[in-house]
Amino acid sequence: MRTMTATEASRNFASVLDSAERGETIVITRGGKRLAVLGPAPKATGRAVKDALLPYVDSLDDAFEGDVMATRDLLTLDDPWND
Repeated sequence: MRTMTATEASRNFASVLDSAERGETIVITRGGKRLAVLGPAPKATGRAVKDALLPYVDSLDDAFEGDVMATRDLLTLDDPWND
């Protein structure tokens, strides 16, 4: 685990992101105190959502799947502020 100051992280942000992409974790400090930890994002598969809904599966109505799909279709990576 590498440590760097907030100033160093700011000046070398692309390199910090590249390191995280390679699996490295970077501790960012300010004034000698730990401020943040930057590292690779955990992989997400939807399993946590499935596990959370499992106890309620018998009480979900027939329209639930359609509601989830409609909500998913509303998600976008477009920036709504730049229309």
